[in-house]
Amino acid sequence: MTETSAGRSGFPPAYLDRVGSSFTDFLGTTAPDLLPGRRTLPALPVGELAPHATTIVAATFDGGVLMGGDRRATMGNLISSRDIEKVYAADSWSVIGIAGAAGIAIEMVRLYQVELEHYEKIEGLTMSLDGKANRLAAMIRSNLGAAMQGLAVVPLFAGYDLDAAEGVSPGRIFSYDVTGGNYEERGYASVGSGSLFARNSLKKTWRPGLSADAATRTLVEALYDAADDDSATGGPDTVRRLYPIVYRVDAEGAVRLPDDEVAAVATTIVAERSAADGQG
Repeated sequence: MTETSAGRSGFPPAYLDRVGSSFTDFLGTTAPDLLPGRRTLPALPVGELAPHATTIVAATFDGGVLMGGDRRATMGNLISSRDIEKVYAADSWSVIGIAGAAGIAIEMVRLYQVELEHYEKIEGLTMSLDGKANRLAAMIRSNLGAAMQGLAVVPLFAGYDLDAAEGVSPGRIFSYDVTGGNYEERGYASVGSGSLFARNSLKKTWRPGLSADAATRTLVEALYDAADDDSATGGPDTVRRLYPIVYRVDAEGAVRLPDDEVAAVATTIVAERSAADGQG
């Protein structure tokens, strides 16, 4: 590499040209083949050949928001994974849960995490929650071609709004469709194959002003109800000690709840349901 092509610093010009704070835009200029949306699409639908992740739920509480996901991934009628992780911290103040083609979804999450970190380093401040939601919408939209071939990614996004007005709940939830449509939800939301059953459960148990502990139970119970009716959603697995992954986002930031804490909530729900069915 010559000094002319790389500059005196040794880096290519694209690395020194500050044209924006989007890492995705930078990657599109320097290495577009690394972006999921720029790859060659399969000629035929291949959704049944790829593991899919479901189900994700989210709910606000007094002071923030919670997001949880079950641990099962399916490939057609097969269980491809029993312990997949579907909920991640996007940054210090937000979380993202994945539903859809698992491989593409996880890759999108990693790119999104870098996108938010890159923005913060370039701009010297945290992106607004609305800005984060819109950036994610653009990433989903770029995957539209693959979605049409059965490799859709439909995440759920939630976070703590640092700019929330006094008296307004800082916990916010955003859902999406495969075209990148961005919709703010009120109170609770679900996505994935078990979302219908999870939403019905949330509708009955969620209410404004829940404490963090009560909202955690609401989420875990919604996932339990989804697993009860949806074969692609995994319920609590006491043999393998696999329980939902739950993140809490409040004034202290995004934190994954300890497995033992979630296991205790799930075990209580199972025991109560067993007693109600006369099996306790």
